[in-house]
Amino acid sequence: MLSRYGPQGVRMLIDWLNVLQEQMGRSQEQQLEKINAFWNQAVLNADDLTVWGETDYWATPLESLGKRAGDCEDFVIGKYFSLVRLGVPVERLRLIYVRARTGGAGSSQSIAHMVLGYYATQDADPLVLDSLLGDILPASQRSDLTPVFSFNGQGIYITTGGLTAPAERIGRWRGLLARMQQEGFTP
Repeated sequence: MLSRYGPQGVRMLIDWLNVLQEQMGRSQEQQLEKINAFWNQAVLNADDLTVWGETDYWATPLESLGKRAGDCEDFVIGKYFSLVRLGVPVERLRLIYVRARTGGAGSSQSIAHMVLGYYATQDADPLVLDSLLGDILPASQRSDLTPVFSFNGQGIYITTGGLTAPAERIGRWRGLLARMQQEGFTP
């Protein structure tokens, strides 16, 4: 980490590990709040072309912290693996592709975006952890987001039904997991 990202990258890694240690044994609600706040503050929003020189790159948590920059997927990946590390069951978390309405309530403009959903139960209205909004709100209160599909370590979900395919079908997910294992992080 030091040779790749310098002292600042090492400091960010230590900060992340300290947050994880502090959150061990806390309620899942406290963990969600702290992890969401940590990633929203630690990483600056920047597009992949600027940060990685690629149009779509899914950074590992270490890479995002090392660069201190990332796009929506990178925030979600950091939050997802932080919560998994804290013991939140994978089945309660989903990386959700959405269309995010921009330009206000009456606007028809939207962008592709990713958020993290936390499902207290299988059929619950998920809580949405978003890099664009600091507050964690139930999906039913996020009328600006239209879900497209979601996935987690267990598989891919369509918005109107259950599990439809293994997550390994998403090439960027496979590449992310392989790089994380090279970094010594076992998801």
